[in-house]
Amino acid sequence: MKIAIHQSHYLPWLRYWAKVAKSDIFVILDDVQFTKNDWQNRNKIKGPGGEIILTVPVYQKFGQLINEVKIDNTKKWRHKHLQSILSFYRKAPYFEKYFSIFEKVYREEWENLIDLNQTLFDYIKNFLGIKTEVIKSSALKVKGKSSEKLVNICKKLGGKIYLTGKYAAEVYLDKKLFEENGIEVEEHQWECPQYPQQFKEIGFIPDLSIIDLLFNCGPESLNILLNPENG
Repeated sequence: MKIAIHQSHYLPWLRYWAKVAKSDIFVILDDVQFTKNDWQNRNKIKGPGGEIILTVPVYQKFGQLINEVKIDNTKKWRHKHLQSILSFYRKAPYFEKYFSIFEKVYREEWENLIDLNQTLFDYIKNFLGIKTEVIKSSALKVKGKSSEKLVNICKKLGGKIYLTGKYAAEVYLDKKLFEENGIEVEEHQWECPQYPQQFKEIGFIPDLSIIDLLFNCGPESLNILLNPENG
């Protein structure tokens, strides 16, 4: 059983989704500390001038967990995000196939960041055709911090392989702790492939939100995620 674990992200990038697709169970960390200026409430899309960052404004309180974060709806972020997606992707080959769902999501007023992120995650997972089982860490009620929490999640789910990102493996993951608990650490080797994008005149931009791939490549998106060398 291969387990991957990652914080809840807003419109996650391609590498995140490749990790979801390659695991048997994907655990969304929602009961860990929210990180300011990270990807939990923002992501990047492509516009005519390059990268555009879409940020969900939130009320920040030191030490709050991801599933405690409230969205600041005094700001007109939903209209801005929807209009950006409409403006930059309306000419993409698969825009009409997916846009109505995003329009539906952005018409609704969201109170909690985790609910927005999870709703978008569920829709995108379905669009991609990913069958991986997905669980929120808060539902598991596992104790511990950092690597200890990850190990305890793997143990509770019966995982024998932990799929981790390269940065985590090199910087903060306690591989010895996994080894002592009979769990193999597998590093997720993945590089963003080139695929057709809008605004070709400014060149290819890697590591954007998954919606860039979806609108441009549609049903081929999952194959591109799983076989980046063929991109």
